[in-house]
Amino acid sequence: MLLFLSQEAEARPRPGAAAAAAGLGPAPGMAVCGEAVGAGSLPSELVVHIFSFLAGPDRLRASAACSHWRECLFYPALWPRLRLSLRVSPAERPRLDFLMRKCGWFVRELRVQFAADNYPGGGGGVCEGAAAAAEGETPLCPRWLDLLRTYLELVLCVLSSVRNNRNLQKLSLFGDISILQQHGSISNTYLGKVDPDGKKIKQNSMDSSSVLASCIVLPTCLNPDSRPLSARIQQLFEEILGNSRQLKWLSCGFMLQIVTPTSLSSLSNPIANTMEHLSLLDNHIPGNTTLITAVELERFVNLRSLALDFCDFTAEMARVLADSNHVPLHRLSLLVHKISIMHKSLENMPEDENWKALTRNSTNLRVYIMAFDIKSDDMLRILKPSIPLERIHFDSYITCVSGAVVDLISRQYDKFLTHFILMNDVIDMSGFPDLSDNRNEDPLVLLAWRCTRLSLLAVHGYTVWAHNLIAIARLRGSDLKVLEVTEESIDFDQGELADQDVDPVHNLIEQVSLGLGRPWHAVMDIELLSVFTEPTRHFYREMQSFSEGI
Repeated sequence: MLLFLSQEAEARPRPGAAAAAAGLGPAPGMAVCGEAVGAGSLPSELVVHIFSFLAGPDRLRASAACSHWRECLFYPALWPRLRLSLRVSPAERPRLDFLMRKCGWFVRELRVQFAADNYPGGGGGVCEGAAAAAEGETPLCPRWLDLLRTYLELVLCVLSSVRNNRNLQKLSLFGDISILQQHGSISNTYLGKVDPDGKKIKQNSMDSSSVLASCIVLPTCLNPDSRPLSARIQQLFEEILGNSRQLKWLSCGFMLQIVTPTSLSSLSNPIANTMEHLSLLDNHIPGNTTLITAVELERFVNLRSLALDFCDFTAEMARVLADSNHVPLHRLSLLVHKISIMHKSLENMPEDENWKALTRNSTNLRVYIMAFDIKSDDMLRILKPSIPLERIHFDSYITCVSGAVVDLISRQYDKFLTHFILMNDVIDMSGFPDLSDNRNEDPLVLLAWRCTRLSLLAVHGYTVWAHNLIAIARLRGSDLKVLEVTEESIDFDQGELADQDVDPVHNLIEQVSLGLGRPWHAVMDIELLSVFTEPTRHFYREMQSFSEGI
């Protein structure tokens, strides 16, 4: 529309043109005014004001009108928030460089998601010819190493651009590197070793750690600093924290080699005292290392939402947050991962009395838990009665959730629970685990009956009987806003299948739709739902939304 108006203005006869044709001569002042008509003559302030009413894609298209409009495109007031989703690909680098160079120094809210959508094959980065390696060492695939190096370069680009941005109020970084780490190939050992001179090391004389280190060293022309990229990234992150003057929201999830146990010490006391959200999720830090301690948490007296690894959230932390000097905590997101439980202990987790004290100080506290491959016995220890649990997400590859855990959740959190996600990413589709030992008391039906605030239920990889699914729909009705059950998870009784007069699938769809009061169908393509295919990304996105909904 703007382009059309500018072209129409230029197509009109200039004032004085008719007089010139009649031989009377143009009016001098009118001629000068006529020469100034056009899109490029608009003042920059007016162009920026016009751009402020347009969505991002429309601004980009409008900026193609002329060079003057293109210069106005990156005026700071137009881009207070920048949200990027980046593929880990070399093709992203020049575009990211340009955008961050333009916006990195003034943006107030920066959210970046890194995702490698085409991971190289070969068993998670293991190269052929592994027999040539020493025992316990695994050669790493060059394509896999290139992917890792590209990832680190993109992270470096983002952090370098905002290192001196003192207007930054929200910083959120998410790195989908779970596949890179699925075989434990990434570790501090790999990222910490590097040839000091950045020279190429002979392949036949290096272990896999040295291979990785050499591949994440940039050429001298791009990386005059001889340190590995991981060390530079850690320093940049600490510089960003140290230079911040308005930071209220800091969220870092599953980012490889970003946050260290000393990172938060870079924050000044005034900034730590005014921080409102803190999220530090990284289940691959070695040993008993934690990213934040209870002593460090004492500085964050204004914290309203917090997201941590469950093993890092200790009873002492609960006592700090329950102190009257701390503002009430509204949102707490906890990640329970089998890797963390393997390396850390549950002995220091909050007991029920700690949760009671915390909820006395924070009466509006709500908790979001995601559990990755956690044994049922451990979950029964973790789920204390006084936790105000609003959302829980189970994701399993090896260990299945038991009916006893589901039953406990429905009994203890009936007044709070709104979201329940149950996923089992099994390879064998022929036999899903059945939660109901007794068909007359299915745990999912009891969950729908007891938890009167339940608004989202998603199930994959567990047997859901058709008649139980109909019962769930009737119990919750239109209050159940989301009901997602994959087609392969649904099973039918032999009696339903034997009835030749009724199509069981059609009857199921009809009855569930009637119960919910809206059209419903089973999930046919699991790849379309991130809650099933990308559980880590789904949890991080939901955690952010959960924390913002205070």
